[in-house]
Amino acid sequence: MSEAPKPRRHEDKEKGSLLRGAWELLSCLTPYNRYFIPAMIALCATGFLILLFPKLMGELVGGAMISSGDAQELDTAAVGARRHRIALTLVAVLCLQAVVAYFRINWFARAGESALTDLRNRVYGRLVRLPMSFYGGRRIGELSSRLAADLSLIRDTLVTTTPQMLRQFITLVGSLVMLFITSIKLSMFMLACLPVVIIATALVGRRIRGHSKLAQDQMAESNVIVGETLQSIVDVKAFNNEDYEIRRYDSAIAKFLDTALRTARYKASFVAFIIFIMFGVVTLVVWYGAGLLALPAAQGGLTSSQFLQFILYTVFLSGALTSLPEAISQVQKAVGATERVREILAESPEPVSMPSEIPATKLRGDVSLEDVHFAYPGHSDHPILKGLSFECQAGQRIAVVGPSGAGKSTVISLLLHLYHPDSGAIRLDGKDSSNYPLVYVRSQMAMVPQEVLLFGGSIKENIAYGRVGATSREIISAAKKAHAHDFIEQFPDGYDTLVGDRGVKLSGGQRQRVAIARAILADPAILILDEATSSLDSESEHHVQLALEELMKGRTSIIVAHRLATVRQADRILVLSDGQVIETGTHESLIAQPGGLYAMLSKLQFAE
Repeated sequence: MSEAPKPRRHEDKEKGSLLRGAWELLSCLTPYNRYFIPAMIALCATGFLILLFPKLMGELVGGAMISSGDAQELDTAAVGARRHRIALTLVAVLCLQAVVAYFRINWFARAGESALTDLRNRVYGRLVRLPMSFYGGRRIGELSSRLAADLSLIRDTLVTTTPQMLRQFITLVGSLVMLFITSIKLSMFMLACLPVVIIATALVGRRIRGHSKLAQDQMAESNVIVGETLQSIVDVKAFNNEDYEIRRYDSAIAKFLDTALRTARYKASFVAFIIFIMFGVVTLVVWYGAGLLALPAAQGGLTSSQFLQFILYTVFLSGALTSLPEAISQVQKAVGATERVREILAESPEPVSMPSEIPATKLRGDVSLEDVHFAYPGHSDHPILKGLSFECQAGQRIAVVGPSGAGKSTVISLLLHLYHPDSGAIRLDGKDSSNYPLVYVRSQMAMVPQEVLLFGGSIKENIAYGRVGATSREIISAAKKAHAHDFIEQFPDGYDTLVGDRGVKLSGGQRQRVAIARAILADPAILILDEATSSLDSESEHHVQLALEELMKGRTSIIVAHRLATVRQADRILVLSDGQVIETGTHESLIAQPGGLYAMLSKLQFAE
C-alpha cells in the first residue's frame, strides 16, 4: 500500500518533463520571431477563417432548402440574391484563407529550418569541441546515427507537426464553441459520447509512444552495425565475415521489424476504433438532431441551416480529435530527441580560445613530465602511468620504446592534451602546459600517426589541413620537403586528386608522406611520431624516412616506436615498462646493458 503513490509521482514528473521539453523545443524558434510570430498570427487567422466555412455552407444550403420547399411564400429573387451573396462570401473566405495559408507555411518553414540550422551548427560545434573522455564511453556510429535521426525528427516537428497541432487545436476549440452557439442541447448530447474516445486515445496513445521509442532505438542500433561494418569493410572481407555481419544486421532489423509491426497493429486498432466511434458519434448526433428539426426554436429546435452547420462543425471537431493524438505523439518524440540533443549541448567542451587570445610567440620546444600519474576515465583502478618523469630539451630527438601496454600512446595523448594527468605536471619551456591556452599548445605540436586516415577531399586539401589558409606555393613547398611532390604530380589531377574515403586511393607510404607534408606546413615546435614507419615496405619506408629527416630538422621530436631500428639515431631513448621509465640512454649504451629490457627487445628483433 505504501508504494501506491509512486506511479502518480512518476506520471507528474513525466508530464512536467514533457511540458519543459515542449517549451524548450519551441524556444529554438525565439531568434526567428520575425517569422514565427507572423506565422502564428496567420495560423490563428486561417483557423478562424476555416470555422466560417460550416456557418456559410449551412446558410447557403439551408436557404436553398427553404426556397425550394416554400417558394410560394418567399421572394424568390431576394432568396436568390442572398444565396449569391453567401456563395461569393464563401469564395472570398476560401481565397483569403489560401493566401494566408501560403504565407503561414512559408513563415513556419523559414523559422523552423533556420532554427534547425542553428541547432545543427551548435550541436556539431559542441561535438568537435568535446574532450576525448566523452567519446571514450560512446559508440561513434550510434552517436552519429542518433544525432541525424533526432535532428530530422526535430525538423519535422518544428516545420510541420507543431503548426498542424496548433491549427487542429484552434479548430477543436473553435468548433466546440460554435457547436454550443448553434445548439446547446445537441452539443451536450454529443459531448456525452466523447469521454470514451478521449480515454481510449490516452491509453492507446501511451502504448504506441512506448513502442515507437523502442523502434527508434532499435533502428539506431541497426545503423550502428552498418556504420561499423562499412568502416571496417577491409577487415570484414579479410576474415570472410560477410555472412556474420549480414546475420548481425538481419537480427537487428528483425527486432526493429517486430516492434514496428506491433506498433502498426496498435495504430491500426486505434484508427479502426476511432473511425467506428467517430462515425458512430456523428450518426447518433444526426439521429438526435433530426428529431430536433421538428421542434420549435423555443424548445431547443433547429432550423435546417443550423442542423447542417452543426453536422459540419461536428465533422471538423472529429477530424481535429483524430489528428491531435498523432501530432502530440510526434511532439513527444521530438521532446525526447531534444532531450538527447540537450545532453550533448550540456557536456562541458574543451576550453578552446579565440585566435586573438593565442600568443604569437613560438615555443622553444623544451618538454618535461614530472611524476605524472594517469588512468583513463572510468578505469581509475587500472592506472596507466605511475609516476612517469623525463625531460627533453629543445631540438632533441627522444625515442619512447617499450612493450605493449607500457603507456607509450598515453604519453602522446597527454602531450596533446587529449587527456589530463591525474597528478603531476607536464611542462613546456619550463611552464606548466595547463597555463597555456589549449589551442596554443596544440598549435605548437604536430603528429604523424602510424595509421594515417586522410579526409575524403583532395591531396591539396589534406595537406592544407596542417595550416588552413595556406597558399598553393606553401602547400607545394611542404610536399617537396616531404618527398611527396613527385608522386603527386604523376596523378592526372595532381594536387586536386581526390584521395577517397580515409585516403584509400593512396598507398600507405603515400598517405604517410601526405601526413608529413601536413606536419611540415604546420611548422610545429614539437613533433610527435607515433610508429610512423612501422607498417611500410622497405622502399616506402626509405622515402618516408627521408621525409621525416626533413621534418625533424630543428624541432623537438618525440618518437614512439616498436621497431627499434627506427630509433637508433635518437639523442636519447626512454624505455617504458608498467607506466614508468626504467631505462634511459643512447642505443649504444642501452644495448650494452646485458640484463636490460632494451637489450632483450633488441636481441629479439635483430636475431637472425
